[in-house]
Amino acid sequence: MSSDRSLEIDGISKRYGETVALQDLGFDVRAGELFGFVGRNGAGKTTAMRIVLGVLSADAGEVRWAGEPLDFTARRRIGYMPEERGLYPKMRLGEQLAYLGELHGMSGSEARVSALRWLDRFGLKDRANDDLQALSLGNQQRVQLAAALVFGPDVLVLDEPFAGLDPVAVDVMSAVLRERADAGVPVIFSSHELELVERICDRVGIIDRGKMVACGTVAELRAGGQERRWIDVPGAPADWEAGVPGVRLVQADGTRRLFELDPGVDDQALLQAGLNTGPVREFERVEPTLGEIFRNVIGEAAA
Repeated sequence: MSSDRSLEIDGISKRYGETVALQDLGFDVRAGELFGFVGRNGAGKTTAMRIVLGVLSADAGEVRWAGEPLDFTARRRIGYMPEERGLYPKMRLGEQLAYLGELHGMSGSEARVSALRWLDRFGLKDRANDDLQALSLGNQQRVQLAAALVFGPDVLVLDEPFAGLDPVAVDVMSAVLRERADAGVPVIFSSHELELVERICDRVGIIDRGKMVACGTVAELRAGGQERRWIDVPGAPADWEAGVPGVRLVQADGTRRLFELDPGVDDQALLQAGLNTGPVREFERVEPTLGEIFRNVIGEAAA
């Protein structure tokens, strides 16, 4: 793993009595990348994030930033958005964000300027003197992200930042996270929105029962998966593909057929079998979605 401005989680384990929450968990979040951290409820995502923040201690393993073990000073430079939102409901937005900026070492004037800048970025500048509780839940979530960003963190750790947001808010938040990553900040976030993770993340880690069971780009996670092809042969008789070994029909849509191919099967054999019956209108490779990859990986891990 590269230690240059990377957040490294190295062999982290955590138990609660007989319950194993994390088991030898290891991965890194590199400078300038968006890392999606996905898994079922109870898989260990929040526990891992809390260990990074120092809220929980690990039984074994180490968390490092830029090659050095995380200490209190380094953790002050992490912007954290917890799943259980934790801002003050009866405190004004501008005042609250400025206060949090000062807690992270900003001067009063710097914190106030940054607070208003982030409120403006999230479309809430005109609400700076409102109490948090006066906002909708979606806008409260935007303020929670602003609280993680207000002091210019070196790392962002976000637990379910997109939960409950409308599509416009998702687009705004996605753009902000991409901007931070492009500025060189390692960004890790957990989410159950797999389509969103697939769309915006540079790499994805899939955790199950406290273990990292897959990690890489979506393209890397797809590698070695089941090959599938759509083919449309309008004039073909039933079971026209029967002479092609290692091919299974999995879905039909009118004259279109979706086939799975066993490893090593040449898709051109399927295409030729279709052409032998008449014109082929469509022949398309189907990429598995992250959701399908997730279900396959979790199923294999459980088995």
